[in-house]
Amino acid sequence: MARSIDRPLDPMTNAVAERPTASPSGDVSTRVSILLAPASAEGGASRRVGEPVTTGLPFPQGSCVDAESLQLLDQYGRARRLQTRVLDRWPDGSIRWALLDFQADVDDRVRTEYEVLVGTATRTKISGPRIVISASEDRLSVDTGAADFSFAQGAAFPFSAVLVNGRPAIDPTRTGLLVEDASGRTIAPTVESVDVEEDGPLRAVVRCSGSLGDEGTRARLDVIARCHFFAGSATVRIVLTVRNPQPAAHPGGYWTLGSGGSIFLRDVSLRLASAGGDGVSSVRCSAEHGTAHAICEAPFELYQHSSGSGPGGDGYRVRAGSFERHGRRACPVVSLSNQLQTIAIVMPHFWQNFPKGIEATHGEVALRLFPRQHADPHEIQGGEQKTHTLYVAFNRDGVTNAPLDWCRTPLVARAEPSWYCASGAVPYLVPAAADRDRAYVALGESAVDGDDTFARKRDVVDEYGWRDFGDLYADHEAVFQTERAPLVSHYNNQYDAIAGFGWRFLRSGDPRWWTLMSELASHVVDIDVYHTDGDKSAYNHALFWHTYHYVDAGTSTHRSYPKRPDVGGGGPSAEHNYPAGLLLHYFLTGDAQSRETAVGLAQWVVDMDDGRRSLFRWLDRGDTGLASMTGSPLYHGPGRGAANSIVALLTGHRATGDAKFLLKAEQLIRRCIHPRDDIGERNLLDAERRWFYTVFLQALGKYLDYKIELPSLDAMYQYARTSLLQYADWMVDHEYPYLDRPEILEYPTETWAAQDMRKSDVFAFAAKHASGRARDRFLERAEFFFHASVSKLSSLPTRTLTRPVVLMLTNGLMHAGCPASATAPEGQQPSAADFGVPMHFVPQKTRALDRARAIAATMSLVAIAAVIFYFYVLG
Repeated sequence: MARSIDRPLDPMTNAVAERPTASPSGDVSTRVSILLAPASAEGGASRRVGEPVTTGLPFPQGSCVDAESLQLLDQYGRARRLQTRVLDRWPDGSIRWALLDFQADVDDRVRTEYEVLVGTATRTKISGPRIVISASEDRLSVDTGAADFSFAQGAAFPFSAVLVNGRPAIDPTRTGLLVEDASGRTIAPTVESVDVEEDGPLRAVVRCSGSLGDEGTRARLDVIARCHFFAGSATVRIVLTVRNPQPAAHPGGYWTLGSGGSIFLRDVSLRLASAGGDGVSSVRCSAEHGTAHAICEAPFELYQHSSGSGPGGDGYRVRAGSFERHGRRACPVVSLSNQLQTIAIVMPHFWQNFPKGIEATHGEVALRLFPRQHADPHEIQGGEQKTHTLYVAFNRDGVTNAPLDWCRTPLVARAEPSWYCASGAVPYLVPAAADRDRAYVALGESAVDGDDTFARKRDVVDEYGWRDFGDLYADHEAVFQTERAPLVSHYNNQYDAIAGFGWRFLRSGDPRWWTLMSELASHVVDIDVYHTDGDKSAYNHALFWHTYHYVDAGTSTHRSYPKRPDVGGGGPSAEHNYPAGLLLHYFLTGDAQSRETAVGLAQWVVDMDDGRRSLFRWLDRGDTGLASMTGSPLYHGPGRGAANSIVALLTGHRATGDAKFLLKAEQLIRRCIHPRDDIGERNLLDAERRWFYTVFLQALGKYLDYKIELPSLDAMYQYARTSLLQYADWMVDHEYPYLDRPEILEYPTETWAAQDMRKSDVFAFAAKHASGRARDRFLERAEFFFHASVSKLSSLPTRTLTRPVVLMLTNGLMHAGCPASATAPEGQQPSAADFGVPMHFVPQKTRALDRARAIAATMSLVAIAAVIFYFYVLG
């Protein structure tokens, strides 16, 4: 069995230092307040005892060099046990992000505020249960002090045994994941591999994997369970992923349900059978937040068939014995108990991920993730996956009075916005309350406040169900809709809404932003990313676009291209690639899937541009150009395709330190821009076809910030710096607010006013690298475009549509967060000749076709020569 230190991608270890028994003295240099509150005010007990909490905390450069220097005090000043893991480091080796694990007590009568201390106090051990992991060649055991969990290759998925107080808690022959295919065949997957991802004394994570399907066939299903264990607890959090790794068929570039590569399932259930099930005497259920955990007749069934948004609000039914009733939105906690043991289970976001079912008899409880009660088989498209998070308690759960009630609305731990912003871990942040640009703050705040919040938008198109939940309704695509039924359009993280939500959480501390960020991150990782190695390199592990503009998604789901006469087919491209928010989500939560996806999207850039992987490799093995094209396969100047690729590559480098990502980013910069470009030839004032050059210049500014941070003020830094200043100087004389010339725009909507904010950011970046009169001009233009964007957008009734709001959340931060006095180092001072001359990039496809034509012409000449030779020489 592999352990976490064997994993090449994430070689991070935990540190649990000895903790002080009393408040430390004056040698503590830093105190960080940590506020604790439920993620949502919707139900859930406010009083918690020993609830497991995981949160990421940033530190200013140089302030914390050793994770063991971190200590934790509760609201009464008592020392508490703390587990830490370094997620990210500053270039000087000090800690930038650390993941904290602890167990918190929350009293609903007082504000709960813990403190993290950074210092060198004398430490002594604090007693308490610790997780102990032991492994052999084919078996792994996790002892939490309250229960012992075993995993074994070839055994039931995921647990081969669970012991509580030395006695079996489950019947392993009737416990595990069970899958029924569309033909009615039932298969129980077995564990194929087990790895320790987190080996800590307070929280440990074991990843077990298995698969279904005959070897060598296309009808294969992968299952992955990440099991989180907590010291002193018999409760386990299971993050269960079901994945179809086969490529999807997409004839004509249309990606629709029912296409080849899909797998159809009748049922997927996790079954838990009590050891000695005949002795279990009672079934209890709390169907919704705030309802009693009451005894129910057996057999018991609760089935959530819809979101409950329709007429009458009927979303679920409950059958208990001969009794039946209906309700709207369930989040059930179901338990089996007798005098010796209790097994309880709950799945947060139960109703949101409909259809869902849960059943219980006197000896068994089954959570139906893809329930057989649904009228049709469940289709998992090629390259699609779905992850469900659930909690199972194998003995009494003491965190809340009602078992597992805390899991419905877990605690969110957060520092003060002033700490997050001052840490510098995310640049250009200031606390929202201290931002003097109140109109700008209000434009973003409309996502969570007012009559048109993102949560309310979901109900317009019923953006619920296991495939849709977490995504945003792209209501800006429906502005020209004339039919009564709303147009369904999916947003798919355009412009990196995940990052925008995360940044606003850091600026405000409002848990509603945390919720939006986490729900969207989960959706993107599962549904919007193409989880296959079997398609072409331009598509494998890619991010799908939002729904095609101004048409209904129909059966294309979240794959952009519905089959309609007015829709040209296509597939993923570099113009829609946004992994930076996923890496931030990882830093804030420790979510391994978010990190893996962020790195995977960076690797996608490398792979799509690798000509050795394409169909044209037999004629040309050079770069394809797919990582840098924007709008047209022939345009490789400053554009959003290259911009998104550069930011993705910087994200990959930040996450892994792998030099290939930074080198590829620099290659794309040299390909797309040059300090001696003839900017007039770029035709950048053609807003419809070249507006995206500002996205590239923003990416160039981020690249320069990254090089300063490393620090690496080399010739490439100077190349990018000079290019940015050249283009910004041109912009001063030529750029204007888009809506000042609506006649040249196809759709002069509110989005253009929001896009003007990018120009403010470009000028702010340029001002950092300029001096004298040029700097003054850049600062004046940054101010002008900031206020022009905010003023115009604020005046429009459509300002709360999804796309402009996301643009306000992800742009404009530099206005308050980058002081006018900020200056960047110049770096090396090469002469203009050192940059060479601009080179025109020709994509691989063009080169290959030219070569094919040349070969054909040569062969024709040879054939003609042979004929002439035959008739006139031999004849």
